[in-house]
Amino acid sequence: MIEIQALSKKYGPKKALSNLDLTINNGEIYGLLGHNGAGKSTLIKMLVSILQPTSGTIVIDGLPLATNRETIKKQIGYVPDSPDLFLQLTAHEYWSLMAAAYMIPKDQVATRLPELVARFSMQDHQTETIASFSHGMRQKTMIIGALLSDPDIWILDEPLQGLDPQAAFDLKEMMKLHVQKGKTVIFSTHVLESAQQLCDRLAILKQGNLLYDGTVDALLERYPNESLETIYLGLVHQDEPSEV
Repeated sequence: MIEIQALSKKYGPKKALSNLDLTINNGEIYGLLGHNGAGKSTLIKMLVSILQPTSGTIVIDGLPLATNRETIKKQIGYVPDSPDLFLQLTAHEYWSLMAAAYMIPKDQVATRLPELVARFSMQDHQTETIASFSHGMRQKTMIIGALLSDPDIWILDEPLQGLDPQAAFDLKEMMKLHVQKGKTVIFSTHVLESAQQLCDRLAILKQGNLLYDGTVDALLERYPNESLETIYLGLVHQDEPSEV
C-alpha cells in the first residue's frame, strides 16, 4: 500500500502539487490523469525519489520513503516520461546496467531478460545503440529495463506513448497480470480510453490539485449519460472563464 499524505511540491512561488492525499492499494492499477502541468510527473518523480517533496509524506508498505529510499527503490520499476536516456549505450548494455544497479542475480537475468526481449520483439536490436532507435523502440528498451528485476511496484509515466499496437497490447496485459498477483501498477496517461480500460481507480489532477479519486464506474455513475471524455474535460475546465 502507498499512502500519500498532505504532499506538496513548490518550485519557488509556483505550486506543482498542493496538499495531496491519496491511498493506492496493492493489487490495483491506479491511473493518473491530467493535462500537461497537472502534477502527474511531479508526483511520480517524488514516488521514485527523483524529487523531494516540499512538505508531506509518502509511506510505502509501512515504510516512510524519506528514511528508507534505498530499500524502497529496489521494489520499484520506473519508466520515465521520456525514453531519450543513455543514448550512447546499446540496448543490451543498458539492460546490463539496470541488472547491475538492482543487483539482480545472474540466473534471474538469464531467464527474465530473454522473455522480455521476445515479448517486445527486440531480439534483433540488442547490439544497436539506443540513439539509433525510433521513439517506440527506445520506449520498449526502457520498459524492459524497468521490469527486469520483476519489481513489486511498477511506476510508468506515459508508458504507452509511441508503442506499436502489439507492444501496447502486451504491456497492458502484463499490467493486468501483475496486479492479479497482488502487486501495484501506477501509470499516467493522456489516453482516456486506456484509463477506462485498465484502471481499477484513478486520480484526476489539475494544476497540482486533486479533482477526483475513485473508480471509473463511480465517476460515470456520478455523471449519467456522459462519456469519460466529456466528464474529464468538464472537471478540468470547471471554474474557468468562458471565452467571449
